[in-house]
Amino acid sequence: MNNKIEIPLSKNKIIFLTIISFLFVIAGIWLFVNAKNFQSNSLQLLRNPVVIKITGITGILFFGTAGIYGVKKLFDKKPGLIIDQNGITDNSNASSIELIEWKNITNIQTGQVMSTKFLLIKVKNLEEYIEKSKNGLKTKLMKANLRTYGTPITITSNTLKYNFNQLKNLIQIEFEKYKNTN
Repeated sequence: MNNKIEIPLSKNKIIFLTIISFLFVIAGIWLFVNAKNFQSNSLQLLRNPVVIKITGITGILFFGTAGIYGVKKLFDKKPGLIIDQNGITDNSNASSIELIEWKNITNIQTGQVMSTKFLLIKVKNLEEYIEKSKNGLKTKLMKANLRTYGTPITITSNTLKYNFNQLKNLIQIEFEKYKNTN
């Protein structure tokens, strides 16, 4: 029996996140250009033009990369997530690494940064998953996830046509169903 669940990417969510990214790029450019004239009454550090320029450049680089990734995802025809008897095939975010086999998953937890909730997929062979990453940025993201959350693998519903709580429940049910079958 092949019980395959496909969850598509949400083009509306991706468009929204991409627009927000490019607005932050514009803010970064504005900070960089106006660093000498920028005044902050709250923090002494934000009165230093060099710090303001570095902040602007950092914002441009980070959010520019996120915006480019968003544009790329708009044309991605693959499902955001596939859940089947083999495991979870993730194509939902910049640190996705394709198939996460049920037999390698030890636990599924939730995490949250500000208002963004995500699933922490704990796996047996952490380094093997990091080695699967296809580029340096993805490797860095996965290593940062490992340092911060104890796992390189996180899944969010931010780019999916799915509610986070429903996604969490669905993956937990499928994990319980398949974890001992492979």
